[in-house]
Amino acid sequence: MARTKQATPLRRETSSEYVSKHDRPPLKQRRSSKGDANGQAVLSKAPPKPDNTIVQLVVAVAGIYGSFLTWAYLQEKLTTTPHGVSGERFQYPVFLLTIQSTFALLTGYLYLLFRTPRGSPLPPIFPSSTIVPPLLLVAFTSALAAPFGYASLAHIDYITFILAKSCKLLPVMALHITVFRKRYPLYKYLVVAAVTAGVAVFTLHSGKKHGKTGGRATTGQTSWGLLLLGINLLFDGLTNSTQDYIFQTFRGYTGPQMMCANNLLSTLITAGYLVLSPWLVRTGVGEWLGMDVAGAAGELTSALAFLRRYPGVWGDVLGFAACGAVGQVFIFYTLATFSSVLLVTVTVTRKMFTMILSVVAFGHRLTQMQWLGVGLVFGGIGVEAAIARQEKMAKEAAKRAKAQ
Repeated sequence: MARTKQATPLRRETSSEYVSKHDRPPLKQRRSSKGDANGQAVLSKAPPKPDNTIVQLVVAVAGIYGSFLTWAYLQEKLTTTPHGVSGERFQYPVFLLTIQSTFALLTGYLYLLFRTPRGSPLPPIFPSSTIVPPLLLVAFTSALAAPFGYASLAHIDYITFILAKSCKLLPVMALHITVFRKRYPLYKYLVVAAVTAGVAVFTLHSGKKHGKTGGRATTGQTSWGLLLLGINLLFDGLTNSTQDYIFQTFRGYTGPQMMCANNLLSTLITAGYLVLSPWLVRTGVGEWLGMDVAGAAGELTSALAFLRRYPGVWGDVLGFAACGAVGQVFIFYTLATFSSVLLVTVTVTRKMFTMILSVVAFGHRLTQMQWLGVGLVFGGIGVEAAIARQEKMAKEAAKRAKAQ
């Protein structure tokens, strides 16, 4: 009896999309009623799917803007509003980060449940032991970034802090080039140059005598504060680059899984710091980094005592944590669907809107040179978006031509 050749199984390529193709149901197969000589399976042609990229981008951008603009407003309100006769301010960044990561862990778990198809097992947040080290690196760098950033606020004003954070494009691409050996087309380097120049022009021409932080700006913008902020930016860049590496290396890993894993590890790290902070604050490292501003009793005890004295601040703290958790959903959605470079491009524009919101809500004023900086940033990002769209349309046209 002649042996028949087995049908070649259908291969499903993985994808870096938020819900990857690996998680979707396979294409329906049917055998021809007549069959061929080898008995090979005949696949029914699936109807062409509509391009939802623009819709996905709009949803991601709107979600990031809505959640993080509110988040930034509450952040500036928390860090700059004086309370009581003494005018004391909320200075407990790790306490804030711990509450936010706890909120984000619960939100990410609910979102993972929602994205899992009915009847399918819940994907593990740690699918293998090899993914744990890069996830630990992400949690560690994100947990370290916040204290350095808030420590820099003791030396620079808030609007300079926000604008300098917009330069994150530079460390992300630098880490991709040096660590991951990735190369970018020339126009992306030009976009980075335009955005960085715009932020630099805005910062250098900040109105030192205007707004609520004006008196502090003349003496507070020290090289030490900028150094602390530079370390914060490096940690942010390493966080984004490592997240991109995880999605590229572990193809079945999705955004909700990473959100749960990152926030679980971040909560453990920051909660451990809060427990140990009464001892750490007495060390030379704690004084060097400005941890002693939280008080000798440690950050956790000092933060709870502050909230007991001013219970109305709880609303801002919880709102800050909730907006950060929801914003992370859109961050991971954008990161998994697109890439960290596009994510940083979106967040840069969000930071510019944050700056405008800060100007309106907290009494800052812009000079003509600052508006020039705004134009450079939005101009560079607009060019990048236009070129990226042209490249995508060209690839789609090539695919259609190849299919015909």
